[in-house]
Amino acid sequence: MAVSRRLFLGFGFGGVFALAGCSTDFRTDFAAPIPAGVSRGWRVADVRVAAPETLTVSEARVLAPNADIVWREDPPGDRRAQVAAVVRNAAQRGARGLHGNRPVFIDVTITRFHALTFEAETRATHAGVHNIAFVAQVVDARTGAVLAGPDRIEAALPALAGTEMTAARLRGESQRSQITAHLEAVFAGWLGIGPDPRGSFHRLGV
Repeated sequence: MAVSRRLFLGFGFGGVFALAGCSTDFRTDFAAPIPAGVSRGWRVADVRVAAPETLTVSEARVLAPNADIVWREDPPGDRRAQVAAVVRNAAQRGARGLHGNRPVFIDVTITRFHALTFEAETRATHAGVHNIAFVAQVVDARTGAVLAGPDRIEAALPALAGTEMTAARLRGESQRSQITAHLEAVFAGWLGIGPDPRGSFHRLGV
């Protein structure tokens, strides 16, 4: 539907996504976990995350900005660098179980990091998605040889909003902590050192 999402500010959240046609299936998915017998021989020398300049960024204070990167929990600034830092931290945490002898780099290229705006977080009820995707690979830190990937990884998760998110924030949670916990599990599962996180859900979202 060729209607600008900027026009949706005056609608209720459910109406927004009904108009946008965004009630759909989201998922956490990748081709297959890396075999644990392989990955346990690695130790992570560094996680290198890129958020390309080609990714669009929105600061629009609307329910559903049309952009690749939407992120609000850091002060205004370089949103590409901010979301890269979130992903890097999660990947480092997800890879903590690797204690092998072979030093490796985990290279990640973000293709989408679309978290809820505060407007959506405030007005949504049982709706909203943190819609994240990236490409990841593991390379030998000494030789640069590719050891795994590149794999396209989708890492969407249902977003808390409305009274649910208000209660979560009172518990000390945030979008950052929820997204980080999910991405940590995704990286651990992809690396073969955690439960397989793959699955799908149906939800109003972006």
